[in-house]
Parts: sequence; C-alpha cells; structure tokens
Amino acid sequence: MAPVAAFLPAAPVTAARASVGSRSSALVSTAPPTPLGRAPSRGAAAVVTPRMTMEAPAPGATTTPTAKASVGLVGLAVMGQNLALNIADHGFPISVFNRSASKTKDTVARAEAEGLSEKLSGYEDMAEFVASLATPRRVIMLVKAGAPVDATIAVLREHLEPGDMIIDGGNEFYTNTERRSKDLAGDGLLYMGMGVSGGEDGARLGPSLMPGGPRSAYEALEPMLRSIAAQVDDGPCVTYIGTGGAGNYVKMVHNGIEYGDMQLIGEAYDVLKTVGGMSASEIAAVFEEWNESNLQSFLVEITAAILRTSDDLVGDGSALVEKVLDQTGAKGTGMWTVQEAAARLVPIPTIAAALEARYLSALKEDRTAASAVLAGPSTDAAPSVTAEEKAALVAAVRSALYASKICSYAQGMNLIRAAGKEYGWGLDLGSISRIWKGGCIIRAVFLDRIKAAYDVDAELASLLVDPGFASELASAQSAWRSVVTTAINAGVSVPAMSGSLAYYDTYRRTVLPSAQMVQSQRDFFGSHTYKRLDKDGVYHTRWSSDGVTETQ
Repeated sequence: MAPVAAFLPAAPVTAARASVGSRSSALVSTAPPTPLGRAPSRGAAAVVTPRMTMEAPAPGATTTPTAKASVGLVGLAVMGQNLALNIADHGFPISVFNRSASKTKDTVARAEAEGLSEKLSGYEDMAEFVASLATPRRVIMLVKAGAPVDATIAVLREHLEPGDMIIDGGNEFYTNTERRSKDLAGDGLLYMGMGVSGGEDGARLGPSLMPGGPRSAYEALEPMLRSIAAQVDDGPCVTYIGTGGAGNYVKMVHNGIEYGDMQLIGEAYDVLKTVGGMSASEIAAVFEEWNESNLQSFLVEITAAILRTSDDLVGDGSALVEKVLDQTGAKGTGMWTVQEAAARLVPIPTIAAALEARYLSALKEDRTAASAVLAGPSTDAAPSVTAEEKAALVAAVRSALYASKICSYAQGMNLIRAAGKEYGWGLDLGSISRIWKGGCIIRAVFLDRIKAAYDVDAELASLLVDPGFASELASAQSAWRSVVTTAINAGVSVPAMSGSLAYYDTYRRTVLPSAQMVQSQRDFFGSHTYKRLDKDGVYHTRWSSDGVTETQ
C-alpha cells in the first residue's frame, strides 16, 4: 500500500498564478516521470468504502516526496488540461493520460512552463497511468459524452480494483451516469458524475463543481474539490448534490438556464441596436453600467467586452460582433433540458424559446431567402430616436431583462426540484444556487437573492412568489410589457422575453379561459372529460348533439 503521504498534496509552488485570460508563464526545468508497474487486477465485487480522504497540508507543512499521485485525469482537451493544472497548482500530485499521446506531452509541457512539473506526470500507457495512483485510486474523466465515456471506462476497469473511483466530469446525460454506476458497482467501483462549469478559465482558475454519486466517494474527494473550486464570499463553489445522476442533472439544467440568460441578453442587445439605433460602443457602456447593478454577472460583463472589441481583420474600427455569422451552435444540454421538462410536465418557456432561437438562427439560407418574400413593419417613416427616448428605452430594457431573468431561473429551479423529488435526491436548492455564484458561466450577484429565498422557504413553489421577487416583478412589469410590445411592433423577435412575460402572466391568473376552451375541445372530439370550477366530479358532454352532461 502507498504511504500516507501519497494521499496528501505536495507543498504549493510559489510561482504566481496567472489571472483570468492570461497566457503568460515562466519556464522551469523538470525531470521526466518514472513509469511504474502494472496495477493489480481487480478483485472481489463488493463496494469498498474509501480508506482515506485527500487532506490539504497544514500551513507551512511539508510532505514526504512520493511516486504516487493523489488523483489521475483522463482526457486532455482544453478543459482536461486546465483542470489538471488547477489540481496540480493546489498541491495535489496528479497523473494524466490521453488516448492521443501528443496531448499528454502538451500538458506536461504546460506544467513545466507553469512551474508545476513536480506535481504533474504524464503517461502514455493506461496500465502505467493507473499504477501511478495512490489507493484507493481516483480517476477523473473529461472525455466526450456517450460512447467515448463507455470506451474509456472499459479500458480503465481492467486496471482498477474494489474501492477505486471514477469521476465523469463531462456533460453527460444523467441516465447514462446511473447506468454506469450500477454496472461498475458489480466490480466494487465507485462512480460519480460531476458537472464542471466555467469554461477554459474556470477549469484552470476555479470552476463551479456539481458532484453527484456515492456520498463516500464525494467525502474522499471533498478536500481537493473544495481547494480547486471557485472561492466566493461564503465558501468554495462546490457541494454534494445527491446520489446517482444528480450532479449531471443539475449541470444540465444549469446549462439550460445559461441558454435562457444568453438569449435574453441577445434580445436586449437587438432591441437597443435595432429599435434604439444605438452603436456598439453605446450599448457597451450600457452593459458596463448594468454590470454595476442587480444585473451584475459574468455574461453581462463579457457582453460589454464583446461590444468593445473591434474587427482587427478589417482594421476600420467597426465592432467585431457585427461581422460574426448569425448562426448559434448548440451541444445538446439545452435540448436535454427541454426534453426533461416536457417529460416532467414542468413549463420552461424561456429556456425552450432560447433553444428554438438557436435552431432558427441555424436556418441562415432559409432566412435569407425568406427575407425577400416576407414583409415586416414598414420603417420608411420611422422617427429618429432622441437622447431622452434612448435613455427611456435603456431603462425599460434593463427592467425587462431583469424580470425575464427571474422567470428563467424560476423555471430551471422548478425542474431541478421536480427531478429531485422523483428520484429522492434530497436536493438543496439554496446550496445549488450558492455554488453558481462563482466559477460558472451563469455566476451572478443575483444568485444571492435566490439562495436567500430558498433559505427562507426550502419548499418555495416558485421564485415568482417569493415576496422580494414578486415585488420586483410587479414594479418591472410596465417597462417589461412596453419593451416586448415595442419590439413586436418594430418586427424584432424577442422570444425569450416574450416567453418569460407569458409565463408570468399565466402563472399569476386564477382562471385561464384559454385552458377552459382547450379542455372543452378535448372533451368534444375525444371524450377526455373535464372537471368544473363550481362542482365536484368528472364530466363529459355530448357537445354536438343534445347537450346532455354526464357525470363520470
């Protein structure tokens, strides 16, 4: 068995850590890693509780050098490389492996350049990689979801033994994680699905982590995860989410909320540009101001930076964003979120509208052809916008964006809660919103408000009915309606803002005449029955004959 020191991080390197977006580094010498022997074959099938956790060293403490690494990482694309360097940077010796040896060499070279070579070793043979890990072994995977994950697991399990752990840090569908967990339990292996959010910089400098699976596995990893996660005013951005695929599920919905956030910001930009006639630099100033308000967030911040970026290929001072092809990509998590919402009967119109907006944007050729055929509002006599009108529009769009954002988060949190109840995950919505405050793409000051709402009432039916949010929505609704109406009249599509407003208006009404009509239609053509507002029971009417009502 490996010495105790194998489970402890080495003393931190004193080299300065790069800031977000920085690519500077300092070269230092390094010795090549020493390959070790093949790992023992796996033994009995019983699940073994991890025997030791990964503890950080006490301040000023040193550790005994060891050939064994605290953790291994497979998959060295951008996210994998950066997470590996993050782990090494926090003093945890790490071994890395990639199917393509060139990426392993690139990662080792980056570690050397950043002064981390004593804590990161690369391997080109899977058996040697696994053998380099202290037991119980902890292997993080960051490979493409689906078949590549299964293929990686198939190779890994030939070299692991009971009590070892595999942690999938990719964007995997939660049912795949639950399937793999049950399968690997037969070999005594612990399997986790862990959402990692923050992109390239987040992985390197501190992501938001959403780990799910066996609690014993999380507890073994907790010291390391708390060290490498983004740090905010009330602690590291990581918490145990729940059993099974809970971590993947929460990350999936996080991405769905991200879709909604991005689309809402895009629509705000469109309205200011198209209706307000504002330049990129003017709108950049608006977003910079908003980022000092209750809209402060990573996405608002980068929107201002994008609008400030000039086209360096043309060099005429024009805004680069205006040259970007208007087709938005999607990798699947937004689609999964909408599918899950439909399956659980949870309405998420803002997120669904954002997904559909991406799909519509992809129809570039169709839209170009349609523009020559389909007419919009006449703009021939459109009045010029005065400075006062611009200021009023900016204020209204800010209110509409904030109110729409509340609705979008409410939809996402309701979906998380519905799945948590169905699977018995015991999800803590307040803790989940807290770990999104730093590191991740949707990090925002706004999340403090959401956590506070769930701290007051963990069973809150919707964020919309939290007294604070309800008051803000009421105050914003006049501007919100004005923006949506103005956009529609100008021929500017705002599907996410409209979806949020429709969600708010539907949720606040006691009686929905449209629903009364639809249910009556269902009974007319399909005898689906209906209930009444004024009487108990279930009814069916022969609508097209004598009008006789039958009680079921």
